[in-house]
Amino acid sequence: MAPATTSLSFAALGVPRELCQLLAADGITEPFPIQSSTLPDTLAGRDVLGRGRTGSGKTLAFGLAVIGRLAANPQKRVPGRPRALILAPTRELALQIDRTIAPLAKAMRMYTTTVFGGVGQGPQVDALRRGVDIVIACPGRLEDLIEQRHCRLDRVQVSVLDEADHMADLGFLPGVKRLLDQVPSEAQHMLFSATLDNGVAVLVKRYLHDPVTHSVDSEQSPVSTMTHHVLHLGDGDRLPVIIDLASAPGRTIFFTRTKHRAKQLTRTLNTNGVAAVEMHGNLSQSARTRNLSAFSDGSVTALVATDIAARGIHVDDVALVVHADPPIEHKAYLHRSGRTARAGNEGVVVTLALDTQRGEVMNLMRKAGIRPTITTATVSSPVLREIAPGERRRSARPIQPPSAENASPKSGGPNQSRRKPQRAVAARNSASRPRSGGPSANGSRHDSARGRKKR
Repeated sequence: MAPATTSLSFAALGVPRELCQLLAADGITEPFPIQSSTLPDTLAGRDVLGRGRTGSGKTLAFGLAVIGRLAANPQKRVPGRPRALILAPTRELALQIDRTIAPLAKAMRMYTTTVFGGVGQGPQVDALRRGVDIVIACPGRLEDLIEQRHCRLDRVQVSVLDEADHMADLGFLPGVKRLLDQVPSEAQHMLFSATLDNGVAVLVKRYLHDPVTHSVDSEQSPVSTMTHHVLHLGDGDRLPVIIDLASAPGRTIFFTRTKHRAKQLTRTLNTNGVAAVEMHGNLSQSARTRNLSAFSDGSVTALVATDIAARGIHVDDVALVVHADPPIEHKAYLHRSGRTARAGNEGVVVTLALDTQRGEVMNLMRKAGIRPTITTATVSSPVLREIAPGERRRSARPIQPPSAENASPKSGGPNQSRRKPQRAVAARNSASRPRSGGPSANGSRHDSARGRKKR
């Protein structure tokens, strides 16, 4: 494993001058650890296995590397034959990646496109036909387009697999392997993930050649700015406590185990005067984008989600994450909790445990390596004000959730944040070229190689 690199400027790490200037214009001058650690190797063409917590800056780390590598070997665009491939498990993450790297690519006169299912393939085919340098794709739709001869991977010089452990968890590895088998053997491969488990080891052994491993700010490492609480509640206290926490100032994400419970809790919050939106696999892509936009721009302050939002959805300044339903396994706890305390910011994580869930929750904490503050609480307990200080605000009338007619067209939040967020690059000039699969897309499922999984 390579040692962590002392923080250097992006220029000192080998990032092209044009990209450094674009980053600096948006106040991004100091790389995150995962960027400082990996960029010297990735820009030099080494295969890299990168491990970093969600929110650690992985997207910018591999985005700069991909663009830098292509810029070092300029070639004419060829229709349907991209030079870089980035694979992601979900369409939200694919869009998030594109928002980060498209403006950077444009600065180097390169074009990107997204490819995923659940939307019409026409715009995706048109983009490929015009010629793009970088394809950001979910495996299933990309395989479909390859089978229809709209795309070939024989010119790919750099491939990236993001959220590799999530790919493994969702059973996407067969499709990933089929795609990577079509990439030239001499191509550079990067694999980035919050965790590197046994499923990922299969990909590492098969595709990465003499890789350098960089593990910084790993998922299991403690986050000094994240505070964990477990609230032991009676059955009658659960909803009042949730409503109280949702009424506090700041953005809060509530996680449930099922889509039905997410919808039910969202309806309960709105009925009780707390503006809330839902995020789960039964929503169309347009509804998910609309709801996430409302949460991102502050139109609503409560987001109720299933685990679909635990990866790749980045929203600034989430002060509180509440596990309204404790997750089934500790990896889900860590990914859910990673929505707060991002990039050095502070955050609080609360797990609600009914009497019958106490043993399950403590076992979950032990496996996650967390030592929470445990309190037996009711809606009137002072600990709720300690967890979420500030005046509670609720409308006297039920809240109407955002509709398609009054929703803003904003995308689903920032890509990476620091004290001055690193999202500005993605927000500026994001329409560098018409790209497929944009926010108007409908559909809501994970895109697998031969099927679609709902979460």
